[in-house]
Amino acid sequence: MPGDSLYLNTKAIPNNTFDAIVVGSGISGGWAAKELCEKGLKVLLLERGAPVTHPNYTTATKHPWEFEHRGTLSIKDKQERYVAARHYSLGEDNKHFYINDIENPYQEIKRFDWIRGDVLGGRSLLWARACYRWSDQNFEANLRDGHGIDWPIRYKDLAPWYDYVESFIGVSGNRDGIASLPDGQFQPAFEMNAVEKHFQKQVHNAYNTRQVIMGRTANLTQAVKGRANCQARNLCHRGCPFGAYFSTNASTLPAAQATGNLTIRPYSLVHQVLYDEKKQRASGVEVIDTQTKKTENFFARLLFLNAATVATTAILLNSVSSRFPNGLGNGSDQVGRNLMDHHKGLSISADVDGWLDSYYYGRRPTSVYIPRFRNVTEPVKDFLRGYHFGASASRTSASGDGIGEELKNRRQEPGPWVIGMWAFGECLPYADNRITLNHDQKDPWGRPMIAVDCEFKENEKAMHEDMKRTGAEILEKAGFKNIRVAGKMSFPGNANHEMGTARMGKDPKTSVLNAFNQMHEVPNVVITDGSCMTSSHCVNPSLTYMALTARAAAHAVEELKKGNI
Repeated sequence: MPGDSLYLNTKAIPNNTFDAIVVGSGISGGWAAKELCEKGLKVLLLERGAPVTHPNYTTATKHPWEFEHRGTLSIKDKQERYVAARHYSLGEDNKHFYINDIENPYQEIKRFDWIRGDVLGGRSLLWARACYRWSDQNFEANLRDGHGIDWPIRYKDLAPWYDYVESFIGVSGNRDGIASLPDGQFQPAFEMNAVEKHFQKQVHNAYNTRQVIMGRTANLTQAVKGRANCQARNLCHRGCPFGAYFSTNASTLPAAQATGNLTIRPYSLVHQVLYDEKKQRASGVEVIDTQTKKTENFFARLLFLNAATVATTAILLNSVSSRFPNGLGNGSDQVGRNLMDHHKGLSISADVDGWLDSYYYGRRPTSVYIPRFRNVTEPVKDFLRGYHFGASASRTSASGDGIGEELKNRRQEPGPWVIGMWAFGECLPYADNRITLNHDQKDPWGRPMIAVDCEFKENEKAMHEDMKRTGAEILEKAGFKNIRVAGKMSFPGNANHEMGTARMGKDPKTSVLNAFNQMHEVPNVVITDGSCMTSSHCVNPSLTYMALTARAAAHAVEELKKGNI
């Protein structure tokens, strides 16, 4: 077994030993590195992708005409990133942040859109930055309706850590006083435009159970140390040289580096966790150098796995030993199971009469937001859990005939208003939605091929149909015209919120992690990326990952001091 011979290379141990190793530099990995470094630990941060140094983002200030294809993807781009090309966010201006899918294949037993970054900072450079807290309604959902297992924590356990994280990353928003969507530590919110304010008023008048609020987003409206406020350029996906939105590169990484305790190793693909059979603890990781394909071992007393859900799961399943023949910490047979993602895909739009004397400033980085009301203030029998809507209103360009200067001038005039809505819905945890390893097929790194077998089921499909009807109804009640419903239900993975494959729980027989994100069976391994989630709610989960990470890091360091790990 790999774990039985890990001490043969004795010369490498002193040079490659740290207090802690963090695998992955995305949203949760960056937070783990920051917290552990600030608590005095010598930390090795392993990232499989290439370095990206803030504020040096190569396309951040380029004009459209400086791109060979004016921002669109070439045939070669679409071939190399054939999975990422399924997602709206991939473009000529940020393709260098994404992985080459041809060189990094996986098996889709059922279609699964695994959208991956391949740079330091990971998807923290690409996320949509929506920041919403969970409430006890979400932490108690599994217990109430019997799907999945009960969370081992409640809102009160995470509330101070939400405070802590929001205060550091900078979240703009209003204190809206909605019990199911707790308020946080906010900077001033962005402003709704005139049509959105009208929409808010119309929805308020039409419903007692539905609200329209300003979106809460990790974009600064007030500058903080080392970071400027948002310039409303709508170029976040290229990397922000102003540091105006939260990313590992602009926020947590500089904080970790300032301690002098951080070592970063890019091009480092973690193959497996090394397990010490005698001590019954993880002792380190085996890394494949993606440039040379050589392997090297690194050692630490504490490991944080934050490679993102699919990759973290693969590492665990690859980490076999005499103690864990089916994967590290997998005595429950839950590693890889209960894979969840949010479902989306609808575009619900309408025309707006009037307000031709009104406009707006810049390209605001967030939308207005309608918090979940199904099975909160409006019980329904067709499905469990619920969804939220996002919406925004804008002016189109004027249309008309002509050529040359006449046409250019006409196109510069603002046209009529339109409003659009979209939705994200919760996915229930299902044991047969899972990630496994195909040992009959190897990837280019010599590892068993990752295989994903995941689908949305009847509950999600019923919810999706309700999204269609309800979105159109809301726009009609608001008085808008020519309502159009387009799009179709996304495939799992496409919301970029994959989670659940190493879930937290109270019982080691039915879960992988405890209330502080430690593996039940290997307590010096901590997992705080999406793998740890026990249910999925319907909101962007990144803020919750960050809060869980900060909390888990504080607990892990205390356990280290006590000699418990």
